[in-house]
Amino acid sequence: MQLITQFLPSFLLIFCRITAFFVVSPIFSFRSMPNTFKVGLAVFISLLITSAMGAQDTVIMNGEFILLMMREILIGLLLGFTAYLLFTVVQVAGSFIDIQMGFGIVNVIDPMTGAQSPIMGNFKFFIAILLFLAVNGHHYLLLSIMKSYDWVPMDNRIFTKIADGTISSFLIDTFVQMFYLAFQMAAPMVATLFLVDVALGVLARTVPQFNVFVVGLPIKIAVGFILLVLIVPSLLYLFTDLFITMLDAIQRLLNAIAAD
Repeated sequence: MQLITQFLPSFLLIFCRITAFFVVSPIFSFRSMPNTFKVGLAVFISLLITSAMGAQDTVIMNGEFILLMMREILIGLLLGFTAYLLFTVVQVAGSFIDIQMGFGIVNVIDPMTGAQSPIMGNFKFFIAILLFLAVNGHHYLLLSIMKSYDWVPMDNRIFTKIADGTISSFLIDTFVQMFYLAFQMAAPMVATLFLVDVALGVLARTVPQFNVFVVGLPIKIAVGFILLVLIVPSLLYLFTDLFITMLDAIQRLLNAIAAD
């Protein structure tokens, strides 16, 4: 009992950070993953981190313990949200493509998140998930949350970072970077489909008898699918760079929180 009471406060704080990370992080937050598995994995990782930290980082359960739990939950949510924000680059890029192809008003239900998503974005999102699992990206996510205690220990003052605007500045920069990467990913198809629109406009002016509204949409859809087939082999390199950017963003967040 003495050993349990000695390590229980630290275990609860670590469990709060790990669980909050699983709530919003990619792969682990998907609805298709059973909740019992998420809780069991969080408990297992929390036990590993607690045993690795040892008794030197024990915490006393007093009136400040609730504030410490809130801080750990906030850190876990920030880390998970940063990873998920960059993971949504694929869906945002798919939205840009759908608007140009004429699929802007057609959405499908994403079984992973339960939200509506564009057709092209959903297609690329599944490819991104498969590649992310193939390169063991989920292992790097688990490693990042486990290594976060080396950068952000349980005695870190994260609330001061929020007060001075460090965290908000980082989130704004990451949000801007997400749209920048999404536009870069969708730029080839968007530019090509824009040229198709220009060609159809010129054709409508030169040949008024040609019904652009009837023929234009099938042509854009056909061109879009042809381009998609040509671009699919290069998605491996695009998504690999995206995953590296995501892990680098998590590292920059830890540096921002741990900076004095």
